[in-house]
Amino acid sequence: MSERDDDLARSEELLHAWFLRHARDLPWRDTRDPYAILVSEVMLQQTQVERVRPRYLAWLARWPTVESLAAASPGDVIREWQGLGYNRRALHLHRAATRVAADGWPEDLTELPGIGQYTAAAIRCFAHGDDVLPVDVNVARVLRRTGGSFSAASAQALMDLGAKVCLARIPRCSACPLADGCPSRGLRDAPLRKQGTFEGSFRQRRAATLRVVAESPQGLHALDDEAVRALERDGLVVVHEGTVALPG
Repeated sequence: MSERDDDLARSEELLHAWFLRHARDLPWRDTRDPYAILVSEVMLQQTQVERVRPRYLAWLARWPTVESLAAASPGDVIREWQGLGYNRRALHLHRAATRVAADGWPEDLTELPGIGQYTAAAIRCFAHGDDVLPVDVNVARVLRRTGGSFSAASAQALMDLGAKVCLARIPRCSACPLADGCPSRGLRDAPLRKQGTFEGSFRQRRAATLRVVAESPQGLHALDDEAVRALERDGLVVVHEGTVALPG
């Protein structure tokens, strides 16, 4: 083993020891079901972990298998998704489940609607045990700062390290198991450009319109026409004879 290989092995050993003491208790870590992992990964896109946790459990209680989700109506799926934001994710998840229920899991998971390289890697790693490291924003930050190379066995530990210790703006280097050999110790990332505020935005108008329609069909004349048309283009509502409703 080269000196570099020895250093990398030592880094993984330190990381795993830290993870044993500090791992987050997340319900999707208790399964190898590719469907359950797909649900968690789609929900976690652009949504905080604590918001996802109860919704993930409720979703699987209602639709515990890919077949049960595929049998649901798009409208019911959209209603269940309310409050998680970025509602197109609900339709992508439903369409993916419909495809899998009909044809099985494809070898290339990115063939499924809404599934990119990261989500495909996460399913391969966490469901099938493939040696593929899913690199989300937290993992990417740890890899960039440490210059390390880690196996898929370190995926969950890297995610937690990036979420709890190797933070973008104020890294907690004194609590990091990799700090001694980290070339970026003490460095902070430049602040990212802030996303536009939700309050008063078109996103808020869309969300408010969809929330009303999810409760019951509405007359088009009583709604925000621009928001309705955007929702219609995304397949989140249907407009028929002046009435706006969720897809059947």
